[in-house]
Amino acid sequence: MFLIPFIVIGLFLLFAALFTVKQQTSVIIERFGRFNSIRNSGLQLKVPVIDRIAGRVNLRIQQLDVIIETKTKDNVFVKLKVSVQFKVLQDKVYEAFYKLEYPHDQITSYVFDVVRAEVPKLKLDDVFERKDDIAVAVKRELNDAMSTYGYDIINTLITDIDPDIQVKNAMNRINAADREKTAAEYEAEAGRIRIVAKAKAEAESKRLQGQGIADQRREIARGLVESVDVLNRVGINSQEASALIVVTQHYDTLQAIGADTNSNLILLPNSPQAGSEMLNNMVASFTASNQVGEAMKKANSQKRIKSDKKDEFGGTDSDE
Repeated sequence: MFLIPFIVIGLFLLFAALFTVKQQTSVIIERFGRFNSIRNSGLQLKVPVIDRIAGRVNLRIQQLDVIIETKTKDNVFVKLKVSVQFKVLQDKVYEAFYKLEYPHDQITSYVFDVVRAEVPKLKLDDVFERKDDIAVAVKRELNDAMSTYGYDIINTLITDIDPDIQVKNAMNRINAADREKTAAEYEAEAGRIRIVAKAKAEAESKRLQGQGIADQRREIARGLVESVDVLNRVGINSQEASALIVVTQHYDTLQAIGADTNSNLILLPNSPQAGSEMLNNMVASFTASNQVGEAMKKANSQKRIKSDKKDEFGGTDSDE
């Protein structure tokens, strides 16, 4: 019973002397209020009552988001969100713990100072285009300032640029107007291409149509020449042959018109003299047609007589 209090005190002192440190963490040990040592991860031992844990320093990478409102060169107020990734150097835990009481406030002050020095030099559009340059400037300034206190700046990022709502609406309208202008230009160019293509197609169609008409007229002329030659061989002169061809074409035209039940034909001479000339031409055409018929009949009859004589005498024309 006498030893129980000593055993309890011994156990209390033992548990007070032992402590653990987590991974990526450093513990500051002070003895009578003065820095004594830095303990890293694992099971550690300290002198009870004499030594105490002054603080724990996180060695992992941390992130601090800083929102800054500033003005651009073209007098537009804009909010920037800067994300700073940093960590405490393991060999400078003492400086990080004792030299800075509020490191986040210190980092924020430097970020404000750099951003408000860089952004007013740029126009709003340039802020969007050169945000990486601003981030590099912030990182460079922070590294120069915070390395003395045991902090390493891993990276700085401009994660958001937020102008005033009216400015954003104006930018959207400008963008929409520019796109509409581009669309109108493309539509106009497409219309021009369609018009040019249509004109080329019409020109080609007219050319082919004219070529077809020319070929048709050439063939008609060739046929007329052949018809006149045939009629000349049977004793009809060129004038009578032309009149016969006109009459034939006249009746072909009447036949083509009569093939359609809904067609109407009205022949109105311009004057009595023109009417008489038309009548005379038609009479001459009929006369020529009759002459052609008679000539052809006479020629055919002579051929038959010659053929009969050949059959009767059984000889040739020379024998006869």
